[in-house]
Amino acid sequence: MKQLTLKDSFSVSGKGLHTGREVTAEFLPAPDNHGYKIMRTDLEGSPVIDALAENVVATNRGTVLGKKDITVSTVEHSLAALYAAGVDNVLIKVNGPEIPILDGSAMAFAEEIEKVGLQEQKDDKDFYYIKHKIEHTDPETRSKIIILPDDEFSVEVKINFDSPVLSNQYASMEHMTEFNQEIASSRTFVFAREVEALLAAGLIKGGDLDNAIVIYDAPMSQEKLDQVADELGVARRHVDSFGYINDFPLNHDNEPARHKLLDVIGDLALIGRPLKGKVIATRPGHAINTRVAKDIRNDIKKQDVQAPIYNPNVAPLMDNNRIRELLPHRYPFLLVDKIIDKGTNYIVGVKNVTTNEPFFMGHFPQEPVMPGVLLVEAMAQTGGLLVLGAVEDPERYSTYFMKIDNVKFRQKVVPGDTLLFHVSFVTEMRRGMAVMKGLAFVGEKVVCECEFMAQIIKNK
Repeated sequence: MKQLTLKDSFSVSGKGLHTGREVTAEFLPAPDNHGYKIMRTDLEGSPVIDALAENVVATNRGTVLGKKDITVSTVEHSLAALYAAGVDNVLIKVNGPEIPILDGSAMAFAEEIEKVGLQEQKDDKDFYYIKHKIEHTDPETRSKIIILPDDEFSVEVKINFDSPVLSNQYASMEHMTEFNQEIASSRTFVFAREVEALLAAGLIKGGDLDNAIVIYDAPMSQEKLDQVADELGVARRHVDSFGYINDFPLNHDNEPARHKLLDVIGDLALIGRPLKGKVIATRPGHAINTRVAKDIRNDIKKQDVQAPIYNPNVAPLMDNNRIRELLPHRYPFLLVDKIIDKGTNYIVGVKNVTTNEPFFMGHFPQEPVMPGVLLVEAMAQTGGLLVLGAVEDPERYSTYFMKIDNVKFRQKVVPGDTLLFHVSFVTEMRRGMAVMKGLAFVGEKVVCECEFMAQIIKNK
């Protein structure tokens, strides 16, 4: 799958939830591998903040991103809409300290994205695959998030409040295609009993009955209700029974749970990559959501490329017979058994290391270790298959080593190991020359890495 950006730009305007200021956010197409970035155009030098989990600086009633003393808040609704649409690269220009709250949901963003359309880009999407159970808990709030391996991205949310109006609710999204119809219109919510404290903390100055569901679930005097209404700048109203006090009905019976699901998506967008896994969130909030995203970001930063997923039950893209048609190597020097994945810019090969490899006779008789130079050779052969995929009639070409750089050996490879080679282009091919980066994995560990240049030459 290719990366996606917006086909055209769009903008939305409205007040900020916490500051009450009128702000405009413009969403613009961005180049491959740009990711989500937010530019504060109202500040000198128009500083840019990467929308990544490590830049989260606060999570009280919204997700706040910061860089030094520059912040932008309420980013989660717009990011959820972008993430659900499959957008990988976008620049958001905002002329204030937060993204406008609009109606408190992600609907306006989703509609604008659908209106301008998406543009397919050159580079492949870089998914983050959940390979084992991830679990985070917060004993204080009784929040829990579990992420399980899955072929797609899906979310289940359970919420529970000590409230006679909003106690237990459940919402789920099995596929991203459900977002616009089932999730995007779900608005943020607040309990009337919380409003005074939030205002005292300098928050929700832009809140009103048009951009949030207000839940009245604890007795308050009419005088206190009038005072809160005056502070928010909304019309006073008489409330004599528990329930939702908005003029308009709920968009869904479980709208609060669906909004919490929306927030989970927006916060997990801060991973910086599309996720493959099943998210199960109990009593989620921005704090635990972004903590999970930060942990995944830490794993990503340890190595740019995840170990490839290898399922031996799936038929290979290229078996040994096809590889022999493309590469001139033969026993004992053909070091790639099959190709299991391939994109425009990368390829994944497999080598099963057995005790019968001829080099183990002398390297070493008492402690068999695969020579490091052969690990590099195996990655180069895998890279050769990637390069040959860029030309017509690949059987008529051969690839040759030109240069090897930055070779690192991290762990020995022994009989019984299954090697996975991930080789990708560092630059575009020019005049038959290709610069590639190779990583060799055993399980989840990198055992060898290197950069190399190869040249493709037509056979005589």
